[in-house]
This record gives sequence, C-alpha cells and structure tokens, in this order.
Amino acid sequence: MRTLLARLPVRLRLTLASCLAMAVVLTALGAFLYTRMGTELTRAVDLDLRARAAATVSALDRRERAPLDAGRGLIDADESFGQILTPYGDVVETTPAVAAAPMLPQGTTRTVTEPVFLSRHVVGIDDPARLLALPVRLPGTVAQPAVLVVGAPLGDRAEALDRLLLLLLIGGPLALAASSYAGWLLAGAALRPVERIRREAAAISEAEPERRLTVPPTGDELARLAHTLNAMLARLQEALEREHRFVDMAGHELRTPLALLRAQLELATARPRDRTELDAALRSAAAETDRLVGLAEDLLVLARTRQGRLPLRREPVSLPRLLTDGAEAFRVRATAEGATIVVEAPGGPEATADLDPVRLRQVLHNLLDNALRHSGPTGPGRITLGAEHADGVVRVRVHDMGRGFSPAMLGRPPTTPLAHARAGGLGLVIVGAIAAAHGGQVRLANHPSGGALVTVSLPTRSAQPGEAPVHFAARCRADGW
Repeated sequence: MRTLLARLPVRLRLTLASCLAMAVVLTALGAFLYTRMGTELTRAVDLDLRARAAATVSALDRRERAPLDAGRGLIDADESFGQILTPYGDVVETTPAVAAAPMLPQGTTRTVTEPVFLSRHVVGIDDPARLLALPVRLPGTVAQPAVLVVGAPLGDRAEALDRLLLLLLIGGPLALAASSYAGWLLAGAALRPVERIRREAAAISEAEPERRLTVPPTGDELARLAHTLNAMLARLQEALEREHRFVDMAGHELRTPLALLRAQLELATARPRDRTELDAALRSAAAETDRLVGLAEDLLVLARTRQGRLPLRREPVSLPRLLTDGAEAFRVRATAEGATIVVEAPGGPEATADLDPVRLRQVLHNLLDNALRHSGPTGPGRITLGAEHADGVVRVRVHDMGRGFSPAMLGRPPTTPLAHARAGGLGLVIVGAIAAAHGGQVRLANHPSGGALVTVSLPTRSAQPGEAPVHFAARCRADGW
C-alpha cells in the first residue's frame, strides 16, 4: 500500500490526504452534532415531564382525590400519560392510554425514594417512552405513600434524530467532495511554483551552464529550494568546467610526446639507415614512450583523486636513498640538457620518515621533470634537490636556475589545473594532489638568487582516530578553484 501511494503524483497524494483529514473531521463533527442533539431533545422532554409532575403534585396538595381523572386539560392522552401507583405496584389512578398495565413493575416502585428518570417501553404506547417517577402522598384523612409516574413518547425525538442523520449522510459527502476539489485546486496552486522551477531546471543545458533558477521573493521553503538548486548548479558548472579543463590539459600534455614519437618513427623509416642511426631513433622513441607512460600514470593519479582520497601506503622511507635514486633517474637527461643535479639529503636519525615511497617518488620525478622542461634561455643549469625532517614534517625542496614562476602562480597553491597546467603541466598538479593526500601542502616561490623554488611539506604521521581524511577535491575548493 505504501509503495502504491509513493507512485502517485504529489498533487494527488496531497488531495487524498486532505480528503482523508476532512472525512475524519466531518465524521467527528456529525457524531458530535447527532449526540448533542439527542441529548438536548432528551433534556427538553425531561423539562416537560418535570413541569407536568410539578403540576400534578400541586393538584394533589389541593384536592382529596387523585387528579389524573379530572386533569385531562393538563395531560393529553395522545402525547402524554401518567399513573399513580402504590408502593406495591397497584394502579391508583391512570390515563386511558396506559390503563392496561402498571407503567412500572412492583420492584421498581419500591425503590423510588426521589425523582428518577427512566427510558423504557410502556404497555399501550408504540414508541419507547421517557418516564419520570417520584414519591408522593395521596390526599385523604391519612396520607398514604404513592409513586407518581408521568411519561412522554420518544417518537418525535427519534424522528428528529433520523432527519438529522439523513441530512448528515447527504450533506457530508457533498461537503467532502467540495473540500476535496478545493484541496485539489489548493495543491495545484501550491505546487505551481515547484513546476515552474522544474521547467526552468529542465531548460538549463550544457550550452548555458551559467543560467540559474529564479528565486521567489517569499523567503519560504520554495525560495530555499531555489537557492539550494542554484548552489548545486554552480557546483555542477564548476565540475563541468574542471572536466573540460582536465580534458584540454590532458590533450595538450599528450599531443607533444605523441607528435615527437610519430616524427621519430617516420624519420627512422623514411630512408635506409645504419644501425647507429636506428639505435638513436629507437632510444628517442623509447624516451618519448617513457614520457607517455609517465603522463598516463599522472592522469591515473588525478582520476583517483577525483573519486575521493588518494590511497596511501605509509612505510619507513630512507630520504637520502630516495633523493639519490630520484636524481639518478634523471642524470642522463640532465647531462644531455646541460644541467647538473645536486642532492642535499639529511643525515642521522632524521633520515627516515613514515611516508608513501611510491607517491614520494612521483613527487620527485614530477618536480625534476618540471625543472628540466621549464628552463631559462641558457638552460636549467644547476638543480638542487634537498630534504629536511623536523617536527614530524618532511620538507622536500627543488631549486632550479630557470625562469622562475609567474606572479599569478605565486599567489596560489599548485592544485588548480587551469591556473597551472599551461605553466607547470600536470607535474605540479600531481604534486599538489599527493601532498594533499599526505595532509601537507606545496609552496611555490622564486629563489632570491634566481630560478624557481618548490617546497613540498609532508606530515610523517598517519591520520589519527577521529581525524577527517584529507580530500583532494575539498582542498582544491578551499584553495579557490
């Protein structure tokens, strides 16, 4: 049943809910009116019986004989009736309508010590009757105790209640139908702004991501809904723009090595070459292939950070060995480009840190690759690769003698693909992602002696229980992109 209701339109569900509520209200109101009217009619009959009983008792006080036989002007035989009974149930005086039998049995007359109302069937009366019994004294030389019983039929009361019930049965469904129709119209009017917001949201397409919903000036739930949807659209637009930037950046990064690889292969097959030339062409092609593999790994890192926190596997890492291995991996390339890589590694007990060696190796490779690629007019010259471990933080520094960073890049951490892709390539973005996963940060600066200085700070401790994991996307948003 609940599943079936959940499939109904909201407007219909609101109408059904209002209809059910109105049905409950009308039923309760009808029951109250029916009960109240029955009580009031019974009270009116009781007041009439009290008045008749008082008139009869007054007549008994003034006369020596029973007044029922001579009081026909007071007691109508068709609509009212009465008897005077002895405590033993014998009839002393009666009206013709109930003369066939006592109105009260002997056991009841003995218990009448004060006025009491009864509802029961009386012999000679077709409808149920309302009776008032009260103790009296018969006139005479010796006053004798007796019970005066006056009654009235309840047929008129029953007919009035039947008419009221008929009116309720006819008017109730009509009122329910009218209220349901009004509820249908009211639900439609209440949902009309929601439908307008839905149409506006459906009209927003990828061609116009900057378009926003109209916020109602009411300040109510609909206005808050429009504000929430606009904020969601802004986030979607931002994500879409990041997606486009990411695709553009990946295409830009992959285009150069692919073009070089194709040129090398075409050049090698353009004419017959000796073994030395073929070996040189193959080595060049292999170098470009290695660069493509590195780019693919970088793109995979970025793809993983887009799905959540970048996974880390911390273990004790020897900083001198890591720095030396990183420098040796680029030694041949640096020599070919006229650069020198100098390693300044820490010593002593601080030479080991709890980090992810694979990710840290990616940091070093990207920084060294960036330093070699973004060189000055005379080449990168001396490249200094250093690290220090203090206060639970490892700081890795790469200083080159190139052109340095532009002023726009110095003002922001290197986590923004749009801001740094053209100048720093994927390398700085990857470094920023790995640093954020460690809970650290990257600082870009221009060295006083010239060239660029990149400092990567990596906390060596893992996230403690209860500490929120560092989310690269959240950090990027906090950095302003």
